[in-house]
Amino acid sequence: MKQQHVPIHTEYIQIDQLLKLEGVIETGGQVKSLIDNQVLTLNGVIVTEKRKKCRVGDVIGVDGLDVEFIVTKEEA
Repeated sequence: MKQQHVPIHTEYIQIDQLLKLEGVIETGGQVKSLIDNQVLTLNGVIVTEKRKKCRVGDVIGVDGLDVEFIVTKEEA
């Protein structure tokens, strides 16, 4: 599985915003389908909140995608 780093300059990024930023979904509403189908994970735990906060070091996975997203701190 590939790992893709997602740099942020804030304390956290909401999981729906991260997935839009990375092109996994087109609208924030589409994250509900991923949650309902239990295919979205944060650090290996199934996500149940649409606006779950992801912080530096967190790993986000989507079943069916051959990539996991790792939140990193954006360099100044």
